[in-house]
Amino acid sequence: MMPRVSNRPEPIPAEADTRAQRGSLAYRKISLALFLAGFATFSLLYCVQPLLPTFAQDFRVSPAQSSLALSLSTGFLAVAILCASAVSEVLGRRGLMFGSMCAAACLNIVAALVPDWHALLLARALEGLLLGGVPAVAMAYLAEEMHPKGLGLAMGVYVSGTAFGGMIGRVGMGVLTEWTSWRVALATMGVVGLLAAVGFIGLLPPSRHFVRRPGFDAGYHLRAWAQHLSRPSLLLLFCVGFLMMGAFVTVYNYVGFRLMAAPFGLSQTAISLVFMAYLFGIVASSTAGALADSLGRRPVMTAGIAIAALGLALTLSHSLWGVMGGIVALTIGFFIAHAVASGWVGRLAQGHKGHAASLYLLAYYLGSSVMGSAGGWFWVEGGWPGVVAFAGALLALAFLAARRLQAR
Repeated sequence: MMPRVSNRPEPIPAEADTRAQRGSLAYRKISLALFLAGFATFSLLYCVQPLLPTFAQDFRVSPAQSSLALSLSTGFLAVAILCASAVSEVLGRRGLMFGSMCAAACLNIVAALVPDWHALLLARALEGLLLGGVPAVAMAYLAEEMHPKGLGLAMGVYVSGTAFGGMIGRVGMGVLTEWTSWRVALATMGVVGLLAAVGFIGLLPPSRHFVRRPGFDAGYHLRAWAQHLSRPSLLLLFCVGFLMMGAFVTVYNYVGFRLMAAPFGLSQTAISLVFMAYLFGIVASSTAGALADSLGRRPVMTAGIAIAALGLALTLSHSLWGVMGGIVALTIGFFIAHAVASGWVGRLAQGHKGHAASLYLLAYYLGSSVMGSAGGWFWVEGGWPGVVAFAGALLALAFLAARRLQAR
């Protein structure tokens, strides 16, 4: 049996603790750099989401097939995250994140230039594979370099960056596609990703609390993952990430199809404005991180799931304002739960924080990939009520997992 390990990290004397303190210059630079990393990752990853109806029309594929432009990226990213966390133990955190951001941005430009559907899917799959070098490593970097008293807020700022990137990627793509073409819009997002990478490397200080491991020891990484998987509290957090992301992406994948059809009949630009709801996610992420530091993680996370469920129910409205209000509430609730859960993983992990982060994000992006595509069947067979029923079941399971975590 594996020896029992205390949940509390070893105390560090205040005068010896060189981790970035909240309010310091280092803390602000790290937070801004990781905001840019989150922005670049999510803007590149999700910029194709508002284009799914356009892909279905231009390439003559079904809604579920069009979702592969996103699901393949998130699926390959989920697998790559495990490899990235292991590779970063050898190569270092900062350089790996920068290289991943640059390569993924270039592949987004390639996706804009390729002539056929299968070539586009290949470029998007490779882009997801390379983006795996950012999320898990970013979470590990924050857990190592930030003082615990400011970790919740810093993680919230990072998640805010992902929310901002997701919003700009989606809204920008919709507007640019309306004015020019989806190919020009996709290439533009690649250029923006390259600029974000330059800002990131200029701001982020080198790691001070990371110990590089020479060579690659597969046994070491397998033992680290097994240690985290043996802890029920971490398993429950992984389940929450999988289920919440599955429900969230399912709604955003197919809401464009609903709003383009009767009785709404919205244009591509109007549909893209739905993603302005991410502004509320940006505020919710930072607020949730700060509240978790002061009030505790359990009540804040369960409240986020409940808010998301309420928003999902509101999307059944036949009023456009009702649907929009539901999307906003769903977005707020999702980012509250995700910001708290992702920060909690770093706190619960006893060593090997990069490996713990990689397992959480593996579950998170598998939820996006698997459930996001599965939702297409519910859309075709049951329309919007079918999508809501599917996403609602995922949220209910996430709430039960959070309650089990709370009971522990």
